[in-house]
Amino acid sequence: MKFEVVTLDADEAGSIELDEALFGIKEIRIDILQRTVRWQLSRRQAGTHKTKERGEIARTKKKFGRQKGGGARHGARSAPIFVGGGVAHGPRVRSHAIELPKKVRAMALKHVLSSKVSEKKLVVLDEARLDAPKTRELSAKLSGLGLDDALIVDGETLDENFARAARNIPRIDVLPTQGLNVYDVLRHDTLVLTKAAIEKVCARFAPQEVA
Repeated sequence: MKFEVVTLDADEAGSIELDEALFGIKEIRIDILQRTVRWQLSRRQAGTHKTKERGEIARTKKKFGRQKGGGARHGARSAPIFVGGGVAHGPRVRSHAIELPKKVRAMALKHVLSSKVSEKKLVVLDEARLDAPKTRELSAKLSGLGLDDALIVDGETLDENFARAARNIPRIDVLPTQGLNVYDVLRHDTLVLTKAAIEKVCARFAPQEVA
């Protein structure tokens, strides 16, 4: 499919051919997107929560009362029923990460790209470059394009001036192509891809030739 290309100054810059297999999927699998977002967020969880268990409490283990006649029978003050005792079945340090096949992840990225096209929330930029890292200048250019909540994805490397200028603009994030992911695309209203980014994405999903 053909897609119009614009510049940062909102001028026309020709058109580009988008791969139908990446940007032209009609039936968007919401369940695949949900699974992928859950997979991404699970990998971000630190999993460092921890409570002391009975064996980690520094209290006497000496039996403090007689076996019978005192009600319940206790042998240590570190028991969970006492104030200051260990926590029974408390959280432990662990990984929250879940598994998700690579094919499902690849499918989710294709579907999220196609969803932005179908929602008319995709913008293709000629290039994302500035002569100087001026936030006010970039903010004015983005406003001219109607972008107030966008994820901007460039090629393999980012233009330093552009990245620094965008750093202080709310709801505007900039990523290189290798950082493109389902969660960040869904988190923003508009997806902005440069021509360099589209080339990299298409090359990433191009079928590998067998020697």
